Amino acid sequence: MSTDDYNVYQGSDGKWRGKKQSSQRASVVADTQKEAFEATRELAQKAHSEVSIHRGDNGQIRAKHSYGNDPKSSKG
Repeated sequence: MSTDDYNVYQGSDGKWRGKKQSSQRASVVADTQKEAFEATRELAQKAHSEVSIHRGDNGQIRAKHSYGNDPKSSKG
């Protein structure tokens, strides 16, 4: 994972956050995972990076979305 990539996760206060991998503080704070993801997705699209969405119950990654940093297309 690059330092320009983002993570969407639930904080200890129950709020959902979108944070750049290399940052100390969250760029986005929202009440729902969907709201946090949508706002974080816009940041990732501008940066041509990835967003990893973490589960609220155990913190494991449940989905990844890539915006522009994919390697060349391949058959298959």
